Amino acid sequence: MGECGRARSRPQQEGANPMITLLTDLWNFFDLRGFLLACIIFIPLERLLALHKEQHVFRKWWWNDLIYVFANRILISAGLGTLAVAVIALSGWLMPRQVQAAVAGQPYWLQVVEAVILADLGFYTAHRMFHSIPWLWKFHSVHHSIEELDWLAAARVHPIDQIVTKGMSILPLFALGFAAVPIGIFAAIYFWHSILVHANVRLNFGPLRWLIASPEFHHWHHANQREAYNTNYAGQLSILDKLFGTMYMPEGQVPEKYGVDDPVPNTYLLHLIYPFKRRRPAASAEAATTTQSMVDA
Repeated sequence: MGECGRARSRPQQEGANPMITLLTDLWNFFDLRGFLLACIIFIPLERLLALHKEQHVFRKWWWNDLIYVFANRILISAGLGTLAVAVIALSGWLMPRQVQAAVAGQPYWLQVVEAVILADLGFYTAHRMFHSIPWLWKFHSVHHSIEELDWLAAARVHPIDQIVTKGMSILPLFALGFAAVPIGIFAAIYFWHSILVHANVRLNFGPLRWLIASPEFHHWHHANQREAYNTNYAGQLSILDKLFGTMYMPEGQVPEKYGVDDPVPNTYLLHLIYPFKRRRPAASAEAATTTQSMVDA
């Protein structure tokens, strides 16, 4: 296999680590240019293939999710950046150099496939934790509080939720020695796929829906309907939910409503502090009952 088809080991040189440079470049692209490109692609697509035709482009609280696009990056980049530096610095202790060299020496295409599988296993695990552990659910309920699902809804994620979930999915790739290019390709796939599965579009991917997460698959994850609670945790590979018995995609049906019954506020700053607020006893008991019903469903 020629050099163009194989990855080289990460260069040992003075200056910025290539992985940190990669993270910075990806984060900058996915912030402004990626957002503008997403507008150009998904706003017309949601008009042409609308799942909920009555939903408007400027739906309820769209401006709040726009704040998430630009404000969240500071907190998330700080958290993920700190974790990434630590993992890269300790990668020699966390993983034998021989393993890292073997991983980095594989063809790029194979590393991308492996990255998608390994990262989504991490995502599935973290995502299921955020649904199963009541304290973590307080953070994740911010994302589920959206009542009109569209492409912009992908941005509404509490920064701690995002840091932990992305950390469990992508940081193991650094420790294992994956090359920068395959990680960059994986990150681009994840970015666009995440927007697509939240979009207000009628797409189910046909037979591939049992392998790859589709908008139909993820919309059921967001459904505020008891039969859909605690299902469809995978970010990219719906087959993981099939394997672990957590898939729910009733044929020919669409969710009737989205959102949560928890008393989640509506604005960015209140979202940030919501998981840390102590609730009144009556409200806490009611929220605990709702959360427990979602866990037990």
